[in-house]
Amino acid sequence: MNPGYTVRRALFVIGLAWPSPAYFVQESVIYASLNQWNQNPEDVRRQALNVFRMRLLGAEVIPVEAGTRTLRDAVNEALRHWVVHLETTHYLIGSAIGPHPFPTIVRTFQSVIGEETKEQLREKRGKLPDAVVACVGGGSNAVGMFYPFSKDPSVRLVGFEAGGDGIDTPRHSATLTAGSHGVLHGVRTYVLQDTHGQIGDTHSVSAGLDYPGVGPELSSWKDSGRAEFRAVMDAQAFEGFRLISQLEGIIPALESAHGIYGGIELAKTMKKGEDLVICVSGRGDKDVQSVADELPKIGPVIGWDLRF
Repeated sequence: MNPGYTVRRALFVIGLAWPSPAYFVQESVIYASLNQWNQNPEDVRRQALNVFRMRLLGAEVIPVEAGTRTLRDAVNEALRHWVVHLETTHYLIGSAIGPHPFPTIVRTFQSVIGEETKEQLREKRGKLPDAVVACVGGGSNAVGMFYPFSKDPSVRLVGFEAGGDGIDTPRHSATLTAGSHGVLHGVRTYVLQDTHGQIGDTHSVSAGLDYPGVGPELSSWKDSGRAEFRAVMDAQAFEGFRLISQLEGIIPALESAHGIYGGIELAKTMKKGEDLVICVSGRGDKDVQSVADELPKIGPVIGWDLRF
């Protein structure tokens, strides 16, 4: 990469914040939505730890105050800067969203998740899994997990989206479950929109799933029936978070907790001897404070009280 190049990113990309300033002569700039970081003193600081890590590694983090101050708006601002400064700026996105070739690039590299899963299942079980589960926001984790199995019809591909307070309310991010065909960030896909095509507001207890669109490949699999998608509500995701933390000693990301809960429910419908793989896409140390802050509201719903 040329010296003096600026890297503009629209997501919390710790992995890219690490090498950029330290190993290359370039400026690293990350657009962060305020809802993900620090919307105002009363709101949850959902990603403060990630922001601190990126700044510690030398990246500049720009809080986005436009619109609803969610991931959608962070992508808006990063794309806006990129198209104006093409000669000196390189745009990187961590999710499978946006115009070609970005969804393909992300899917290609993320496919290592599914490839390694496929190889390990063959080694340990001598066969493919019967079902593969992943959480779905923009779609990078899900498309990376599903793609290596996409041509194996015996393997069910099931994605679990952010159902928020319920898909019968305005407070959710279940794009594939409750959305319709539209255009967002340069790609035709499923989006949450009104009858005039205006993109709607979203909600999820998980910052990483709080997006009104999804990758085009997942949309195609929904239309073809190759993959199925369901919604997991905030309280259900907390139940998944609690179960794997207490039973396995693994504190998962809140994004992953949606897939964990959904996978557990799916397993109840499967036969003995069938194999189900749940992709735990991230660790949850970044979400512990968010969980603590949300427990007074969500805890009573699932019977979880951690107060002293």
